[in-house]
Amino acid sequence: MVETAYLPGQQSRARWMRMDTARILKRFFFCERALIIAQSGWLAGIADLDVKTILPRLSWQDAMTANALRDRVFELRYPSRLIERGDDAPVIEVFEQAIHAPSAEALILSLARVFKPALLEAYADYLEYGDELADGPTLRFLGLAVREKTEQIAELTAFADRLLAAAPEKLVEAEAWTHALAAALEAAGGLTLEPPHPAETPVELPGRRPFELAHKPARDPQFHLCRFYWPDVVDKDFPYGDGLMLQLRSAVSHINEAWAVETGGAILHAFADDLDWEFIYDAARWTYDESRHTRMGLDRLRAWGFEPAEIPLGTYIYDSAYGQDPIIRLGMLFYFETKNIGKKNQRAAAFAAYGDAVSQHDMEFDWADETIHAHYGSYWHGKLYEKLPGRVPELESLRARCDELVTAMVATATEADRADIRRVAEAMIEKARRIGLNETNADS
Repeated sequence: MVETAYLPGQQSRARWMRMDTARILKRFFFCERALIIAQSGWLAGIADLDVKTILPRLSWQDAMTANALRDRVFELRYPSRLIERGDDAPVIEVFEQAIHAPSAEALILSLARVFKPALLEAYADYLEYGDELADGPTLRFLGLAVREKTEQIAELTAFADRLLAAAPEKLVEAEAWTHALAAALEAAGGLTLEPPHPAETPVELPGRRPFELAHKPARDPQFHLCRFYWPDVVDKDFPYGDGLMLQLRSAVSHINEAWAVETGGAILHAFADDLDWEFIYDAARWTYDESRHTRMGLDRLRAWGFEPAEIPLGTYIYDSAYGQDPIIRLGMLFYFETKNIGKKNQRAAAFAAYGDAVSQHDMEFDWADETIHAHYGSYWHGKLYEKLPGRVPELESLRARCDELVTAMVATATEADRADIRRVAEAMIEKARRIGLNETNADS
């Protein structure tokens, strides 16, 4: 006898089957990927030091979310490891327009008003309808992503307000760009839980400029802008120093890792398609780490009483790669990581002897990060060497070329450069001595 009646199974939690879920999460992954590349590529073109050094944290958060999305797609589609944009191309292509913003102000405004809110809303909808029993792992990491996107929108909104207040002439263009992107996203069906569709009529994006990496890095005018950020870079008779001078020199070196933030973003953008996701994931972390090191230096200098106008912010290492293949920028980052890593523990020990716990603390964590970065540099150079053998030199040749370029840049220093940075450094040293004496007298 054949049964003709069945137990009921129409429950709300069965809304999406396994492959339906994988398709939605794949759509989210590609949208996150597009924003990570845009945010990273623009770092060298952003002057405001807070924006330049906080945006990498957002990119790293996005990369963590994207990586979890990608892994979950692979789990749901096992054994397939294929992940393609497919029918999601219309909405992904709108996200990929973010990088072509007409200005840094327009980029930040579009992130705050269009792209991050779209992801936030989509993730919140997914959490509302998702099934914890079947898809608990996804609900956990998207719950974190919702909290992060909410915080990101607040930060980006404040940044957009600040940047546009400083450059009001860019407001109309930035607003037009943002409105057009919102219209383009809507025309593709928005970022929702349903498949997007091609726009019936293409939406014009006013002010769109094909992205180009900033070959001269933008710098925050609050600081003392220069090419060479300490006299010993261009004057071998000027001591690196110990004691108070080492404390000061180390903090100035840390804030000047702004060049490494910009370089990390530049290589992420440059090799995103050649090396794909695993490289993007590592490079986002690498860039985030460099941004934390920059802020370490800024935090220490501020705590000691230095104002931005007293602090030198240089460009010479980033400038050294001007006009070179992007592999040189990867080489620069790797070269300076491995060149200086051996000194970190010695300096941390010195700071401990001075009773300078915060400098010791920062140097120890810097050392830990750079051991990771040394691996990144070696591993990804190897992958590029395999993939682009005619373009990418062997590692020792790459290091030698980087050293040659930096040496040539230092050789361009003028007497005016030397006099300027010596004046700034001596003023900082004199102020630091006064601060140290005041602390000593206060403790007496």
